[in-house]
Amino acid sequence: MLSKMFNSAILTFFLLGCMLECVYTAQPPNIIFVVADDLGWNDVSFHGSSQIPTPHIDALAQEGVILTNYYVSPICTPTRSAIMTGKHPIHTGLQYSVIIADEPYGLGTNETIMPQYLRSLGYRTHMVGKWHLGFYSKEHTPIERGFESTFGYYLGQQDYFTHETQVKRKHTLTGFDFHVNGSIYKPVFGQYSTEIYTEKTQEIIRNHNPQEPLYIYLAHQAVHSANYNGQRLQAPYKYYERFPNITNENRRKFAAMVSALDDSLGNITQTLKESSLYNNTVIVFTTDNGGPAHGFDANYANNWPLRGVKDTTWEGGLRGAGFLWGALIEKPGRTSDGMMHVCDWVPTLYGLAGGNTSTLQHLDGIDVWPMLSRAEPSPRKEILHNIDPVRNVSAIRIGDYKLVQGQNYNGSWSDWYPPEGESSVDVDSKPVPNAFVVSCPSKPANASTNCDPKEKPCLFNIRHDPCEFNNIADWNQDIVELLLTRIEEYRATMVPIRNKKPDPQSNPKYHDNCWVPWINDTKT
Repeated sequence: MLSKMFNSAILTFFLLGCMLECVYTAQPPNIIFVVADDLGWNDVSFHGSSQIPTPHIDALAQEGVILTNYYVSPICTPTRSAIMTGKHPIHTGLQYSVIIADEPYGLGTNETIMPQYLRSLGYRTHMVGKWHLGFYSKEHTPIERGFESTFGYYLGQQDYFTHETQVKRKHTLTGFDFHVNGSIYKPVFGQYSTEIYTEKTQEIIRNHNPQEPLYIYLAHQAVHSANYNGQRLQAPYKYYERFPNITNENRRKFAAMVSALDDSLGNITQTLKESSLYNNTVIVFTTDNGGPAHGFDANYANNWPLRGVKDTTWEGGLRGAGFLWGALIEKPGRTSDGMMHVCDWVPTLYGLAGGNTSTLQHLDGIDVWPMLSRAEPSPRKEILHNIDPVRNVSAIRIGDYKLVQGQNYNGSWSDWYPPEGESSVDVDSKPVPNAFVVSCPSKPANASTNCDPKEKPCLFNIRHDPCEFNNIADWNQDIVELLLTRIEEYRATMVPIRNKKPDPQSNPKYHDNCWVPWINDTKT
């Protein structure tokens, strides 16, 4: 009897030791963070549209957690700053417009960003694709900011094949913009961006030591329009010919670009399956802003049935197509309608990677992993969409209520835009669960005229009216005042915009016809 008890105690001690060892030696998850550029709410078929099938994106989304109440900034640079810092753009000085190639400013070098946080936890960190957070000095380039390797471009848009970027000034400035680890890299000339970024990501996965945690920031050029002078929507013909059913030529070209993006996610997922990383990897997928619909910036994205487009504070400019995938999700295969903002990724992923989120200082982001993984209620109760002090535009959501004040473009992009070539009554729809899609009430006859935020603030109940048909401000002045007060509280914490006037010394003609850092030693 004593012998049996002794053996049982030894076995218990052995198993406990194994369990403790497993706890303390568990490998942090690999993180692949994918940003699609200018992808609209209705440009992925998991939201119900069958016009552009996205089977690979859909498969990941439906196996993971689809984010139906997830918000990004209205435009590119501000969202990317939030992804990297975990802060609202008003707290990084990037709340107005985007960084243009010849403007000498960027995300402040005093900011700690995602790859630096993760590198401190032992991660190998790689960037593939678009930066768009400043490059005027070497210190502002991504290779100097926590990424051990970079492969991509610095600016906002470029030709998908030549990798040249244009700037519209009195005379158009054109320069080559492709960099590997901080140096110009011309062998990519003539190769399609979406494909080379996919291949580079696959290469990193295949060559990675599985004993170390991996972070890849894959910021696709797709599906942003290309240069001002030239073909604006670009994709190889093999993608274009997949869509003979789309009669609008521009929308068909856009569909080809989306299809190439979808193939990218499929190929990367297959490479993960062939590696030893698959079961310990999470994939974040997000757009950087709402889609530029109806020819905005010569693009033909779509946000139907939401109102507005990119660079507006309507839902079509802010509500992001996004999801999280991975075996670490405790309750996968569902949607999450918990409120989430793009700045929440920093503390959420830092905590998932094993970091102590209580040590993160002055962030606006919140760790929402319990919501994402276990379907717990979101800790986030409000979202500051933006305060733009130059154009005098602001928007905020608290609970179900959203306030919009001011308008970009004098209100000219405030409509509801069906996919090109289709009317609102015959929009193709794909059978998906109701939770995946936005359902709107009937559109009243005065939907376009009952709100003019240039004149006075408009108020919407976003839960019941996500399409922003009904301005309820006149009947809820107490709520209007509450939200206006909250905006002013945020405004009191806002830092000045970092934007600068163009610098002629940036001109590529002075730098071997390339866009490269042109100012030395700036620690700002």
